[in-house]
This record gives sequence, C-alpha cells and structure tokens, in this order.
Amino acid sequence: MSSFSLLCFLGLLLIIGHVAHAQDSQADYVNAHNEARSEVGVGDCQLIHSGGRYGENLAGSTGDLSGSDAVKLWVNEKADYDYNSNTCASGKVCGHYTQVVWRNSQRVGCAKVRCDNNRGTFITCNYDPPGNFGEKPY
Repeated sequence: MSSFSLLCFLGLLLIIGHVAHAQDSQADYVNAHNEARSEVGVGDCQLIHSGGRYGENLAGSTGDLSGSDAVKLWVNEKADYDYNSNTCASGKVCGHYTQVVWRNSQRVGCAKVRCDNNRGTFITCNYDPPGNFGEKPY
C-alpha cells in the first residue's frame, strides 16, 4: 500500500471512527525525534507541514500507544543498524531508525488514531525530505 493510500485510509478511519481521544502533544513527537537525532549529531527537526513527497514510519499497538513510545520503537532499531556498512543485521529491520535520524530531514508530521472499539492505536510520522536509502543517514 502506498504512503498516500495509507494516509487516506487513516484519515477515513478518523472520520468513520468518530475519534474523541486527544493526540499526544506536538512536542512529544518532536522531542523524542530530537533526542535520537542529537545522539548522533544530527540537528533538531522543525515541526512544519510538508508540501512534498515524504518518508514514513508507522507504528501500531493493541493498546494506547503514545507518540514518544512509537518513536522509541523506531529508535530501538539502532541496535540492529551497522553504521560502517550502512546495513541492518541479518533478518532485522532498521529503516525506521535511519529515517528518524536522516540528516537531511527538515520537517516531521505525526498523527495518532485510536479506534473507537479500543482495539488499537496507529501512529504515523512523515518526513520531508525523505531519506535513508543508498547512503548513510548521518
């Protein structure tokens, strides 16, 4: 499913689900990203809406997942990332982490959707410009 299709689906889920739960604060998302980025010497993100193509990280939970916890899930992939070879450990995923710390990303936008039936939470963060393909993230 393309990023655009997934965002449309999440938007539809918001409309259909009559979501009444408040999102985590913008600062929660940005601060968690900036903490991970500062650990590797990458500048802080600025929360500015993207007008172009973007990278995307998704997280889901059967419970209530906070924005900062979603970012922590992605940052935890750092343990499976080898900077020298710019690869993930065999059988592991680390592209969410490299997107979080991508040196050229200047804008991040995140959203949280909690299902009406309390059966799950979905979080998406979009990055502009996108990155983490073919070169080292920092």
